[in-house]
Amino acid sequence: MKADTSKVLVTGGSGFVGGALLSRLHELNWPVLGISRAISTNDNIQSGPSLSMESDWRPWLNGRNIVIHTAARVHIMHDSNTDPLAAFRKANVDGTLALAQQAAETGVRRFVFISSIKVNGEATMPGLPFTEEDVPNPVGPYAVSKAEAEAALLHLAEESGMEVVIIRPPLVYGPGVKANFFSMMRWIQRGIPLPLGAVCHNRRTLVGLDNLTDLVITAMQHPAAVNQVFLAGDREDISTKELLQRLATAMDGSARLIPIPIWFLKFGATLLNKRKMIDRLCGNLQVDVSKARGLLGWTPRVSMDEGLKRTAAWYLEQVNG
Repeated sequence: MKADTSKVLVTGGSGFVGGALLSRLHELNWPVLGISRAISTNDNIQSGPSLSMESDWRPWLNGRNIVIHTAARVHIMHDSNTDPLAAFRKANVDGTLALAQQAAETGVRRFVFISSIKVNGEATMPGLPFTEEDVPNPVGPYAVSKAEAEAALLHLAEESGMEVVIIRPPLVYGPGVKANFFSMMRWIQRGIPLPLGAVCHNRRTLVGLDNLTDLVITAMQHPAAVNQVFLAGDREDISTKELLQRLATAMDGSARLIPIPIWFLKFGATLLNKRKMIDRLCGNLQVDVSKARGLLGWTPRVSMDEGLKRTAAWYLEQVNG
């Protein structure tokens, strides 16, 4: 779809997903402004308020037709907060709802919320991918806060008439990726032997950054997206072993994979208090994106291999200067 005269506001404009959305919207000639808490030298990103119930977003909302809300308190591996759920709720539920209520009051037509597949749950049974019709099963404070934010936004949509669209992506990769995916590239580049050679039968859905941004931009303007939830994903699912191999190929290298039995990996991980990490690496998390394909006519435009190649090129540029 081509840009119309709608003016778009993107929260989290200097973040991984928010920054990619800003760039893509500019390419498509949408009038767009990014808001970020981080200091930015980008003229199209302004410093904005924090995610809290008390924040006033009206100076940035006035005259805007569409809001894409990517800002959030994200999952923290070693959270030192004494009450993590309360901290997540303050930002992801209260802060999101305050922004959305002010958006509705200032005449914003559509509010697109970037949620998480963790609202569905942490894992799927083999061959039974998550769908939008599943009963939410969030595990952990971050996922709970995202699920509660979704429910609050859909309720606000009923009360205010502002259109809400919710998108739940799984793991997102692409230029600028951080956390575990960045670590995987570093392990591969350094030739570190990885004990994951036997993890070849699981299936996980990922979504490339280009494909996610395309879905968001489609959903922010498609008439059939009103008050709907959509899951995101690439065209194919992949095992952990295959992901490492294909990522290594994209980096013009090879993955040194040791075929340690999965039961032994889980036993060792339990002793080291790393069981959740190993369960994610060895388990299934499949996502059915047929609703977005059928209702919105959306198709992932970038293959996984191409997405991995773009991610690898960015990484090698970072580490090689």
